[in-house]
Amino acid sequence: MLRLGPALWRQTWPMTIGVLSLLGFQLVDSAFVARLGTAPLAAQSFTFPLTFLIIGVQVGLGIAIAALISRTLGAGETSRARRLGTLVVSVGSVTIALLAVVLWWAQEPIFTRLGADTVTLPLIRAYWAPQLFAAWLGAVLYFIYSLFRAHGDTRLPGKMMVVTSLANLALDPLLIFGIGPWSGLGLPGAAWATAIAFGCGLLVVAGRLRQNDWLSRSGLRQELAVSARPFFGIAGPAMVGQLMPPLAAMLAISVVAGLGEASVAAWGLASRLETLSLVVVLAMTMSLPPWLGRCYGAGDWQQIRQLIRLALRVVVAWQLGLGLLLALLAPWLAQLLAGSPEVRGELTLLIRFLLPSYAALGVCMLVVSAGNALGWPLRAMLMSAARLFVCYLPCLWLGAWLGGLAGLAMGAALGNVLAGLIAWQLMRRLLVRSGQDGRPESKLLARERT
Repeated sequence: MLRLGPALWRQTWPMTIGVLSLLGFQLVDSAFVARLGTAPLAAQSFTFPLTFLIIGVQVGLGIAIAALISRTLGAGETSRARRLGTLVVSVGSVTIALLAVVLWWAQEPIFTRLGADTVTLPLIRAYWAPQLFAAWLGAVLYFIYSLFRAHGDTRLPGKMMVVTSLANLALDPLLIFGIGPWSGLGLPGAAWATAIAFGCGLLVVAGRLRQNDWLSRSGLRQELAVSARPFFGIAGPAMVGQLMPPLAAMLAISVVAGLGEASVAAWGLASRLETLSLVVVLAMTMSLPPWLGRCYGAGDWQQIRQLIRLALRVVVAWQLGLGLLLALLAPWLAQLLAGSPEVRGELTLLIRFLLPSYAALGVCMLVVSAGNALGWPLRAMLMSAARLFVCYLPCLWLGAWLGGLAGLAMGAALGNVLAGLIAWQLMRRLLVRSGQDGRPESKLLARERT
């Protein structure tokens, strides 16, 4: 366990720095947009669920990329890993492009159903096209990052996340507000800043990918016939599991919309702060699965159990300490992020209730991520469904009905705690039963290909 700790740290810290910078620039985006007024911030907040929908699909595909390629490398099949790299990055890029086209075409009925009014709809319309383009570039970049992580390289993705974040930070004020005689683009400027930053990052990592010889052009048709079933066997449940949070976010924001424009703006800022505060968990869900996948391919279940137990302890200790600290600093955080006094008050309330509960949410996220890496995609998907539709949303809706925004915040926190407890019990049972049937896991991997 002591030797695994430093190794886990070496794998996780580059992704932690990268994810922190990536999520930090998203929070900075919202802080800049907040200076434009409550209406533009509310318009941006309405787009978050659909942006999370795109991210959900890309993360589901990325999980399959990292899991399948890392298992193949663990079994010593490097030529097959190169063929898989070419196929999965290509398929993923086309899938996200088609999804972006559908979301652009159906934007007005979707945002109207989410509760956007005649004031916010024109703002959303101007922002949505460049935001979808930026989301597609970010997805392609993420797929290449997944390929690097599958090969055990977390440093380059971490560095590039920092670089693209700094580029976005520099471009945001220029494109949103303008400089000198040049006027800014307003809300669409935030999306164009992200698109330019992602585009520059994509050029860099694509060049490094060619140098590493992790792709292959030969044997792709045969590999597609052999690998399509195991790939979509992982990607299908993983995508469904990742699509559930955006769906839950849409349902949640429809509840929040009934509480007023200021509540929607505060909820949008809290959503950005949520992902930022979960940076260590998110980094671990990226760095840990490829490691687990290689252990899975080699049949080393003893190390798998040690890794998961260590990771869960780290997540609980870190998130609980951070959540309590940020809850104490809630008024100052709200003042820093929000321009309107009404939004600041509601954001303070959300921070105090929600952030400490992310210790339990982190446990659930890590269990789902490990389940996808270890050949339990259906269980991981069911765990995601239980978290959102059995624990989180019912508690959130009941809290809002009973106590307005304060009740909503308490209900969401209770839902996170319940989900964390259920996920912990599920993982304990799976770890006790796994790897005890006498069959080496490398043989199970061979069965996947047939």
